[in-house]
Amino acid sequence: MSDLIIWTWDWVPNGPRGHVRDIRLRWALEEAGLPYGVRTVPIADRGAELVARQPFAQVPFLEDGDIRLFESGACLLHLAEKSETLMPSDPQGRADTLQWVIAALNSVEMVTVPWWFIGLQKPPENPMAGWLGQRLQRLEDVLSGRDWLAAGRFTVADILMADILRVSTLRRQLDPYPALGAYLDRVLDRPAFAKSLQDQLDHFAAADAARAAT
Repeated sequence: MSDLIIWTWDWVPNGPRGHVRDIRLRWALEEAGLPYGVRTVPIADRGAELVARQPFAQVPFLEDGDIRLFESGACLLHLAEKSETLMPSDPQGRADTLQWVIAALNSVEMVTVPWWFIGLQKPPENPMAGWLGQRLQRLEDVLSGRDWLAAGRFTVADILMADILRVSTLRRQLDPYPALGAYLDRVLDRPAFAKSLQDQLDHFAAADAARAAT
């Protein structure tokens, strides 16, 4: 049994499937070729036991032997320390990777999530649209001159950024940003992503079957 355990929901409805954030950890571990297991917590019971593991009653969280972590970004950085596939060991390459992981969370996802959430209400005009366009243009400018975000090669920063950008409603906004669109296609074309996505879908399909049998 692997010491690395990803914890996720036991079941989710169809909408979030393929986007529950344990996929970020699955993807990183598939890229690194590290063995891992997956365990679940009940989505219907977000009580004290879950809060003791994850203060915001969310998933994923990670076990690595006696080490426990929550928040997908923190978990990804922990995993990146285990494999040069995910993060170079040289000081500048490591710094490049770290800064782009934080940028994905603080400069991009903090804009894309509220933009998406407001969009669910179908307002005549999304007040986040201008800010989103600015952030996408900044990424377009960066990726017009390189294939990857950090260190001149694929890193864990690309896993995180691609997972943020691949939400279907957001992906449809990328037509004015050809370098960014090509980057996203390039990252999502990796076999480790395809396997991680299918594994998550299979996980929740199995949960459907188990629920139907009870």
